[in-house]
Amino acid sequence: MAHTASNLVLHVIFSTKARQAFIAPEIRADLFAYLGGIVREMHGTALIINGAADHVHMLIRIRPTHAVAEIVRVVKTNSSRWVRGKWKKQFAWQTGYGVFSVSESSVPAVSRYIAEQESHHKKQSFQEEYVAFLKENKIAYDERYIWD
Repeated sequence: MAHTASNLVLHVIFSTKARQAFIAPEIRADLFAYLGGIVREMHGTALIINGAADHVHMLIRIRPTHAVAEIVRVVKTNSSRWVRGKWKKQFAWQTGYGVFSVSESSVPAVSRYIAEQESHHKKQSFQEEYVAFLKENKIAYDERYIWD
């Protein structure tokens, strides 16, 4: 009998379109819960989801049968449609996203980082945070294209 063992933990970050403050306090908890529900529907586990008015961080554990791009596409498509329908608000996500692998030993630290988003963003903008992630992970980028 063949057996596949995996522990794929990802830190996914994406912004609202044009980094607009679409994630109002009154929808935040419901939106983050909905994002977690989509991940569960795709047989993954949302370890923590949090963010600010203009972006989201998701720490998720996924199955090896799912492509990251497909998970993010489904999460963003379904959640933006849901927000527009439920709250009758203009809402959209940016086209791109960042995804970073996380070792099991780093899960507690990344979870704390995500949990502290509100206080973190009193000192640093989303753009500064995102560029720091790209640099820390040695990801080449062109600033003309990362904000679409």
